[in-house]
Amino acid sequence: MGEQLSPDEKLHLITRNLQEVLGEEKIKQVLSERELKVYWGTATTGKPHVAYFVPMSKIADFLKAGCEVTILFADLHAFLDNMKAPWELLELRVQYYEQVIKAMLESIGVPLDKLKFIKGTDFQLSREYTLDVYRLSSMVTEHDAKKAGAEVVKQVDHPLLSGLLYPGLQALDEEYLKVDAQFGGVDQRKIFTLAEKYLPSLGYAKRSHLMNPMVPGLTGAKMSSSEEESKIDLLDRKEDVKKKLKKAFCEPGNIENNGVLSFVKHVLFPLVGEFSIKRDPKFGGDKTYTDFEEVEKEFGEELIHPGDLKAGVEVALNKLLDPIRKKFESPELRKLSSTAYPDPSKNKGAGKGNPKVAEEDELVPSRLDIRVGKVISVEKHPDADSLYLEKIDVGEAEPRTVVSGLVAYVSQEALQDRLVLLLCNLKPQKMRGVESQAMLLCASIEGDPRRVEPLDPPEGSSPGERVFVEGYETGKPDDKLNPKKKLWEKLQVDLKVSGQCVAQWQDKHLMTKLGHITCKTLKGGNIS
Repeated sequence: MGEQLSPDEKLHLITRNLQEVLGEEKIKQVLSERELKVYWGTATTGKPHVAYFVPMSKIADFLKAGCEVTILFADLHAFLDNMKAPWELLELRVQYYEQVIKAMLESIGVPLDKLKFIKGTDFQLSREYTLDVYRLSSMVTEHDAKKAGAEVVKQVDHPLLSGLLYPGLQALDEEYLKVDAQFGGVDQRKIFTLAEKYLPSLGYAKRSHLMNPMVPGLTGAKMSSSEEESKIDLLDRKEDVKKKLKKAFCEPGNIENNGVLSFVKHVLFPLVGEFSIKRDPKFGGDKTYTDFEEVEKEFGEELIHPGDLKAGVEVALNKLLDPIRKKFESPELRKLSSTAYPDPSKNKGAGKGNPKVAEEDELVPSRLDIRVGKVISVEKHPDADSLYLEKIDVGEAEPRTVVSGLVAYVSQEALQDRLVLLLCNLKPQKMRGVESQAMLLCASIEGDPRRVEPLDPPEGSSPGERVFVEGYETGKPDDKLNPKKKLWEKLQVDLKVSGQCVAQWQDKHLMTKLGHITCKTLKGGNIS
């Protein structure tokens, strides 16, 4: 592939639709002498979704240009990124990624025999690589490492050392994979510039870097594996695709942060070369576009209705997904999918006896409806010196009334307008004549009633945001906890504050999509 193309034609294929290229002159020099060697890496964390078609379409371009392409399944990176992939699931997730990405490439007609697939731990645990990690660690400052991973590694108030190692390992991969260029999203730019700065210090060549734009998700923000509403899974049923596209942000005439329109630009046109919509003749009739600029112009002028745009994307997307769905109908791949991504909300033994009873008896933290709340008003309880009466916004029409004795030693001023955590699915109960409609979650030190701190959501959180335990993201909370089952009391025993002031359940972090739940000072405290 690509041998009939001139170096300039190859360069055009390699760089088209990219947001930025670092080291383009070096790429031109290589193309004048031989084929370019490029790699794309993906950390094997959450399930790949339809946004992965964007890098897949560029890999197709690289192959058309005659490039030697390596795909890296970065399993060690997945573990280092705040343990997004548990160690015991790493191998299974690598297998899942390999199968699903190969199915994606086959779906868009990319020949697999032209690609090289490699797993990170196949070379990242070698003596030479490990020594280079230590050498690099002696040069890179904590500030530079944290800055480099800011848009890729999950950011928390008390970062683990592993997240600081992540950017350096990605830089070293360029040398150990013996490539000329690394390809990734523009969110990795700071990691790429760290590699350009430090690899020469180790005596290694500086590589070029090719960056895709970040494609908006269905909600208008970045498409994320951990945000169900922002993405379409590669194995979603046609009904799910229709439902998610119907809810997708696609404001008439708005071409900014439009995930539906971006999918047309970055996936359908590079892969298919055209886009079709079907509509009633009185609204302009069916039309096939061969140029994205015309689609964007007509949508911006409201000549294309959002419903017609979504319907056209639905048809085109299902054509891409059908071969992937078909491949994963096999019992082996269905089993791989369920074991690599087990549903923690489901009881493993539910097949025996009554499944409903088994599910109701399962002791999992996802059954707790914990949300971010914002304190609107704070008042002394009319009949108790030790209690405050609080009105708290949890993203509902009416704020909730919360009575808490735990904050007796926290000033009213410190609570006013503060973001806090609430357990929202306990049965409401009267506390000296005032109904408390939720429980305020605080850290405390046993035996010292004066040492109490409300838990803090990550900065930037909004009222109503769901709080989950890491590894239990997909479980559905009970509508109301049955007080006779004492589920809260049984789960609360394992709620603690770590030595880094991070809230945990059985050593797994409590978090929102923005990061970890913390407290100010009460290391090792209880949560109640």
